[in-house]
Amino acid sequence: MISWHELPRAAFDLETTGRDPLEARIVTASIILVDGAGQPLQQHEWLVDPGIEIPLEASAIHGVTTEQARFGGQRSVDAVAEISSVLGGFFAAGVPVIAFNASYDFTVLKSECDRHGLPGCPARPVIDPFVLDKQVDRYRRGKRTLTALSFLYGVRLDAAHTSAADALAAIGVADALAAKYSELRMDPKELHDAQIGWCARQAAGLQQWLRRTNPDASVDGRWPLIEAGEPVPVIAAGR
Repeated sequence: MISWHELPRAAFDLETTGRDPLEARIVTASIILVDGAGQPLQQHEWLVDPGIEIPLEASAIHGVTTEQARFGGQRSVDAVAEISSVLGGFFAAGVPVIAFNASYDFTVLKSECDRHGLPGCPARPVIDPFVLDKQVDRYRRGKRTLTALSFLYGVRLDAAHTSAADALAAIGVADALAAKYSELRMDPKELHDAQIGWCARQAAGLQQWLRRTNPDASVDGRWPLIEAGEPVPVIAAGR
């Protein structure tokens, strides 16, 4: 049986104005479709004017300043609609979308859609290398950022924290995980559903560990997006 990492698959990544996915605005976005061999078939890129000042802390990470976004960026409402449309087309066709720490990116996109009164798109099937790695190698010490996992699995990442480079690296890490661990080679929709439970259990375990020193520590295990109205977890730590 051919696995999802040997079939066409897409990757999605955002760079934003901040760490809170319910408040952050999109600054850049990339969606890349690759063929079964991992060669790019389509690449969609957006530079977005978020409509607010981009904090210096965020600009230092992704390299886009407020002035650059205002001068060369697309209107946020138009970009968000296009991003949702492209992703929606892939999901409707059953193409899995790989997103590293998907709860962040899909929550930002959902929040932006809500902010602009846009319908958004159902996010399924999503494949999250951040969740997969913690599931199959749960006791490994060290960081689990995209940079760290790219190094661990021998994936090239030349320009970390640019959305295109991060999207391609996410595909590489996901492919390496599927090649190494046969239990991940399931139908993408079944894998999506499995990750919901895996992420919840991973969050519960982390919360239990954190509460050894902080009784009030709370980690949200919802995946692949977090709805407004609940405390926001520190999910950006995995990026």
